[in-house]
Amino acid sequence: MADSSPEPTGAPAATPAPVGSDENVTQIQPIRMPTIEEIRAQEVWNNCAVRAVTSGVMGGGLGLMMGLFLGALDNPITNDTMTARQQFVFTAKQMGQRSWNSCKTFAVMGLVFSAAECIVEKTRAKHDTTNTAVAGCVTGGSMAARGGPKAACIGCAGFATFSVLIEKFFDRHT
Repeated sequence: MADSSPEPTGAPAATPAPVGSDENVTQIQPIRMPTIEEIRAQEVWNNCAVRAVTSGVMGGGLGLMMGLFLGALDNPITNDTMTARQQFVFTAKQMGQRSWNSCKTFAVMGLVFSAAECIVEKTRAKHDTTNTAVAGCVTGGSMAARGGPKAACIGCAGFATFSVLIEKFFDRHT
C-alpha cells in the first residue's frame, strides 16, 4: 500500500525552525562576472566625449520641451487687428523661437557640465563632490562669460553652489 505522507519520496524530512529564528533569511548569491558586451558598453560610457555628447543631446531635448511648455504659457501682446489665424501663427513662431533658444542653452549647459565633470574626475582619479563643484564653476562661468569677468565669477559661484546642493540632495557621492 502507498504511503500517504505529504512529503515526496527521497526528500529529506524538514526540520521545524527553532522558535524566534528569522524564517526570511536571504541567501547569499554568487558574484556574476560581467559579459564582454557589458564590459564594452561600460568602456564606451567611460569615454568623456560620449558622456558629454549624450548629456548635450538630453539637455537639448529637455530645453526643447521646457521651451514649448513655457512658450505656451506666455501671453504675447498681439494687435487687435490680427485675425485668429495670424495670432496663432505669431504665437507658434514665438513658441518655436523660445523652444529653440532653450534647446541650445540646455544642450550647451549639459555638454559643458558633463565634459568638465568627467575630465576633472579622470584627472583627480576620485569620484566626489569636488568634481561637481568644479564642473559647476566651469559651466556657470562659461555660460555667463559674455557678461564680463564679474558676471563670469557670479555665474561660477552660483552654478557651483547649485550643483553641490543638487548633488547633496540626491546624495550621489557618500
